[in-house]
Formats: sequence, structure tokens, C-alpha cells
Amino acid sequence: KANVQVSSHLESYSRSRFDERDTNSRIMNIQACSRSCVLVAAEAPFVKVGQFKKAPPSACLLGRSSVVANRVAHRAKVQLKGLNCTTALKRGSAGARSHSRGLSSCVASASDIEALGGSKAELDKVIQVAIAAAKEGGEVISRKVGADVIKTKGNPQDLLTEVDGEVQEILERAVTEAFPAHGFLGEESVPPGPEASIAALDKILNDPNSPDWLWIVDPIDGTTNFVQGMPLSAISIGVAYKGEIVAGVILDPFRDECFTATLGGGAFLNGEPIRVGKQAEVGDATVCTGFGATGSSGPMLRGLTAMAALPVRTIRMLGSAAVMFSWVACGRLTCYFEADLNPWDIAGGAILVKEAGGRMSDIDGSEYTLRTRCVMGTNGLTHEPLMAALQGANVLGLDKA
Repeated sequence: KANVQVSSHLESYSRSRFDERDTNSRIMNIQACSRSCVLVAAEAPFVKVGQFKKAPPSACLLGRSSVVANRVAHRAKVQLKGLNCTTALKRGSAGARSHSRGLSSCVASASDIEALGGSKAELDKVIQVAIAAAKEGGEVISRKVGADVIKTKGNPQDLLTEVDGEVQEILERAVTEAFPAHGFLGEESVPPGPEASIAALDKILNDPNSPDWLWIVDPIDGTTNFVQGMPLSAISIGVAYKGEIVAGVILDPFRDECFTATLGGGAFLNGEPIRVGKQAEVGDATVCTGFGATGSSGPMLRGLTAMAALPVRTIRMLGSAAVMFSWVACGRLTCYFEADLNPWDIAGGAILVKEAGGRMSDIDGSEYTLRTRCVMGTNGLTHEPLMAALQGANVLGLDKA
């Protein structure tokens, strides 16, 4: 491990930064290894600056790696013995590690894919192509965050930027070049509204001549966040074989986080295995929901009320279903639910949650399929009581007009 030396300036800087916002005084730690250095926030009392400790799994990267490196190098005078901190990050950022380790770590189980009649070798290639394509698209998203809206789709809440189409073209081109016989369903190829989404998926699933492999893609999940300049959006890729999701990649370009999963192969974040949280009681659950572009707030508000009445520990609404399902998979959240989502909003996250040990279902209790729209994903241990509360609040789809 690289030897980390931190000047006294870091202590005063970290105290001033976090005392302003958090009475519990979070700490700033430097976590370093021979290839990378990242700044993390940890839930713990303030400890001696320079203490080398492992960040908890729930710790989140504060912004993009290069930004963090520059801030630390400039404000805290951090030096790695024989290696400049900024250089270390450029050589081995979380994004670079996810690309190299993710390709080798997230491999499919031969028995699971072959039971469906598929090829393990092809599934392994699928996940490699998906990761590479997501990385390319992610560079565009991070570079153009805050792009102007070029039009609204079904209603004023359903936004479209030029970047959505640009990223989808990158993803579709990668799929076509690597797998010319595979099918592709992208959000930007479908007219707005739930009816059009349902019809597009049904057309593919009901056609006996459709390809066995189907890529289901959202080029920017969290477009409103993206437009507003909020760094909470993701590329979501789910790949189905004969109607069952067998691979998923969700890339958060703002945190350099690449979540991957294959059927029977487990779930990973930047190449490291992840598991859902261990909360067994609803009182310990951190629950998240969303308000889609459909214009129906009723089910969402009833769901929030039901969760507060249990009560759960806390409730969040952050604007990207793909990111939230990823966070359920890695234990940052206990549950994510929404009354109506399109297949491209769910597919990539669904396999992540399941392969990380969680559970996905329709809120009515039926198991998740590609046609599921009223959806919840949890750590599994809290699924039944949370589902019962949502059912009791009639969160079973969009309200009838």
C-alpha cells in the first residue's frame, strides 16, 4: 500500500467543511493503494487525520475522481511517496478499475445461461460490450451535463436533450457491430407515454421471429437531473435472453461507478462484489421512490404516506430509478418502489438487485418480468412488510383518469 502523508492543513480543512453541514462532524479520509486515491465521507466520529482506514461499503465518492484529486492536492497538500496524487488517480481511477476489473470479475454462470439454451461465451461477450459502450456514452454525459432541453415529449415533465439521442446512438452502434443478430429497444426509439412503451415491448415479445437476445436501454436515466446540472443520472442497460434478463450494466459517470451483473454470476461495483443491505426490520429501512413523467402523483403520495406510517427510517426521492436500484443492490438503500416505470428504467437494475441477494417484484406480489411496471426492489428481508404497506395504500399502478 502506498504510504500516505497528510499535512495538518487537511485536518482544519476537513473540520471546517463538514462541521458546517453535519453536527456529527463526518471525517475526511484518504484511502490509497498503489494504483489510486479517492476522497470519501465516512459515518464515524472524527479521528486523527492521516489514519489509514478502509472506507465502509456505503461510503460515496465525492464527485468525479479528477476533481477530488485536484482539490486534495491543492487544498490539503496530500502527497503519496514517489507518486503524485493527481497522477495516481489518472492512472487508476475508479472508472479505469471498473473497466479492467469489471470485465474479468462479472462472468456468467454456465449452468444458468445454458439452462435457458444460451451460450456462456456469448453472455461473457455481452457484458464486455455493454461495459465498454456504457463507458463511451458516460464520457459524453459527464462532459455535457446541463445540456439544453430540445423538446418535451409526452408532457412538460418528460424532457429530451440532444445528448439522449447521441448516447443511444453510441450504445446501439456498439451492439449492432458486435451482435448484428441481437434486438435493441431504446427509450429514444419509442414514442412517449406508457401505452407506447407497452406496445413496443409487446410487439417484440409477441413476435415469434424476434431475436432471442434483446438489449433494453435507457441512454440517460434521470434526464431532469441531467438538465438541471445535478450529477445524478446513469446509463442503464439490461440484456434479455428469451425474455429473461441475463445481464445488466448501470454506469454512473459522475461517480465513476459501474454496476454489473450476469445471471448466476453475481453483482459487482467497479469489479468488487456487492450485496444488499442486512436490514431486517422496516424501522431500519431507507426507502426511495420516484415520480415519473406520467403526471400521476397520487400513487407516489400514498406510498410515501404508507412508508412514513410504518414508520421506515427515512424516505428519499432522487430522480433516477437506475441509480436507486443500483444503490439497493450495494446496500445504500433498502427499497426502491415506483407505481409505473418503463422496461428500460428497470431491466438493468432488476438483475443487479437479484444477483446481489435482493428481491424484485410487482407491488401486487407477482414476480418481476419484462412486462412489470408497478415495481419494487428490496434487500429481500423487508420485502413482504413493505409490499403489504404499499398494497394497503393502493400503490398498484397509475390512477385511472
